[in-house]
Amino acid sequence: MFHTTSAARADQTLSLNMKLLAQHELAGYGGLGEGMAMQVTHDGRRILWLAHEAAPKNFSGVDVTDPRNPKLVVQTELPHMKLRSNSLDLVGDTLAVAYQASTVGITPAGVDLFDVSTPERPKLISHFDCSGPHSRGVHALWFVDGKTIHMAAGAADFQPRNPLDDQFYRILDVSNPARPVETGRWWYPGTREGDEAPAPQRLAKKFDMGFRAHNTNVFPERPDRAYVGYIDGGAFVLDIADPSNIKVVSHWNPSPPFNGFTHTVLPLFERNLWVVSDECVLDEGADWPKLVWMIDARNEQNPVPIGTFPAPPFEAFAKRGGRFGAHNMHENLPGPASFRSDTIVIGTFFNAGVRVYDTSNPYRVEEIAYFVPGAPKLSPAGAVQLNDVYVDERRIVYTVDRFTGGLYILELNI
Repeated sequence: MFHTTSAARADQTLSLNMKLLAQHELAGYGGLGEGMAMQVTHDGRRILWLAHEAAPKNFSGVDVTDPRNPKLVVQTELPHMKLRSNSLDLVGDTLAVAYQASTVGITPAGVDLFDVSTPERPKLISHFDCSGPHSRGVHALWFVDGKTIHMAAGAADFQPRNPLDDQFYRILDVSNPARPVETGRWWYPGTREGDEAPAPQRLAKKFDMGFRAHNTNVFPERPDRAYVGYIDGGAFVLDIADPSNIKVVSHWNPSPPFNGFTHTVLPLFERNLWVVSDECVLDEGADWPKLVWMIDARNEQNPVPIGTFPAPPFEAFAKRGGRFGAHNMHENLPGPASFRSDTIVIGTFFNAGVRVYDTSNPYRVEEIAYFVPGAPKLSPAGAVQLNDVYVDERRIVYTVDRFTGGLYILELNI
């Protein structure tokens, strides 16, 4: 589809069946994290909410009503430079934002709820504290039903045996948004001080990123199931029908022999399949391969891998600059302005851009579109590092760069 030599040139843009409609550098703060959410306002506007990857900015709201002419409507500040708001989600006019500190013991660290009924003026509703002597706060959250936040978080009363294992699965009842209450928690057995279970066997030090939760997805199709990426612990499906007594339904982990960091478990409910993504975390292909896996989940207790998505060519991208490998996916969010499909999967691959796959034949997934922007100005990676992706029901694709590129808005032509 493209020549390997030209693909390795980080200044070149590569595309197939995707067209750039607009780019927005967010007033010079174009380093964005893993939080993207679409609001349809009472006056009919579309506001895309974006979490920043690092201080000083907290979150931004961009009016994308006209995707060819995005407009920054608000950009907020973090309390201090040792925080990041890596993750956010939105239901109606309520925005949930996660705060993770650069090290343990720092405040504030936890979750904020905001009223964004007037997007230009977000109003704080409440703060749920997750700080503590062994906690960095919240890395990622999931909020889609308006009543419950599922999150990867530390806690004041949780002491991990290994400091890399500081974030676990927690459930918050936010049906009264002014008073969030924890209703359940689960962690990988053996990772907490005092556990009866033995500590898990760790990956080689170069690849050891921790036995801790990342994405904690719960869909309206199965409100009794949490689909959890547990980083080096692999993929878990948890029975959360009783949040006070969470049980493991199934567990699948390709690492070892692979190099860890299970990120997202995306169920394709109508087809009894799971799509599971790794996250690349080392530069220049040092932890390759970081893949997207197809899992046969007809027997929920015995998930079986049946293939991987076709990966961008190593020789073209590994040395292009920064990270190269899988990361986030559009997660079939249930909101009114979210694209949902049981066959089309869209994901980000850092310097290999955003890529679109047809999974109609789960044993032979096909890549049908991609867009790799040229290197953003002043990027420390020297190449694009697309970090997250959101797709609206019009099939407009929104993707963000981890360092300086900001927001890219794409038209998908498939």
